[in-house]
Amino acid sequence: MALAAQTVGEALGGLTTQYTELRKHLFTEDGKLRSFVNVYLNDEDIRYMAKEATPVKDGDVVSIVPSIAGGDEPLHPSSSCS
Repeated sequence: MALAAQTVGEALGGLTTQYTELRKHLFTEDGKLRSFVNVYLNDEDIRYMAKEATPVKDGDVVSIVPSIAGGDEPLHPSSSCS
């Protein structure tokens, strides 16, 4: 999806304007990006850049990746994965 934006925050804002139900999954009630949502600009984590103020330009790719946790019981040392 292509969005016109100057920053990652503007791009996320445009996305959540088009897909309003997405907003509650990405942002807290006070408008901050949820801690378990990882956002990347061209494979670089924006937390190590300027966060939501990170500038974007034509051709950049913003990826939203939710943290993944949980699962079944841990494997026992005698278990093997195939």
